[in-house]
Amino acid sequence: MIKKRSVDIAGHRTSISLEEPFWEALAAIASRRQTSMNKLIAEIDKERAGNLSSALRVFVLREAQKA
Repeated sequence: MIKKRSVDIAGHRTSISLEEPFWEALAAIASRRQTSMNKLIAEIDKERAGNLSSALRVFVLREAQKA
């Protein structure tokens, strides 16, 4: 199921729609890195080339492949 959340990125709020397992994975990654989900998403946002939701999914996939 898709879940929409609002996050702060670079001083403005934006809504992101992701499947719940991706939100859970992002929360776990942020926790492991001892950072907030907003800061993690902002870091990913700085490096992305396309759609933010897609960039977040690819980030989670790459983190899973490292494990």
